Amino acid sequence: MTKEKRAEIIFWSIAFPGFGQFLNKKYAKGFLFVVLEFIVNVQAKLNLAIIPSFYGLGETANDSVNYQWIMFYPCLYLFSMYDAYRDAGGENIRYAFIPFVFSAYCGTIGVIYSQSVEIFGHIAGVIWLPILFHISGYLIGMVIRFIVLRVIDINHKLEAK
Repeated sequence: MTKEKRAEIIFWSIAFPGFGQFLNKKYAKGFLFVVLEFIVNVQAKLNLAIIPSFYGLGETANDSVNYQWIMFYPCLYLFSMYDAYRDAGGENIRYAFIPFVFSAYCGTIGVIYSQSVEIFGHIAGVIWLPILFHISGYLIGMVIRFIVLRVIDINHKLEAK
């Protein structure tokens, strides 16, 4: 698939886990991701945290969620994105999984530290801190992917000599 199609699928996956799978005509997987997202979202009480987060009330957002459930969300969310990307042609891109994996790891760390990190004098909260950590994790993953690809290319050149 084209880069444009992969981008479309990623953006729909960002909007809601499972939508990218539907665009890839992987209906069973899409349905599974929608159901999993719904279960984790409801059990974590994630939607109750979104509105206070947008008003800068991170502590209120943190008090409303169930941390035992919300810890699943970053990995579910990023795996859904990666799965849709892979099915849209991303499996042909070497080490494309690395940025997604690091974003999932970092998003989970963001959930863990959401109660203690302040931004501009406010607790960042369980919505904004994981988002910021997702972005930084993705960028770190891109750097790591770049390094891995360079090391592999150097090794291939050395082996060819």
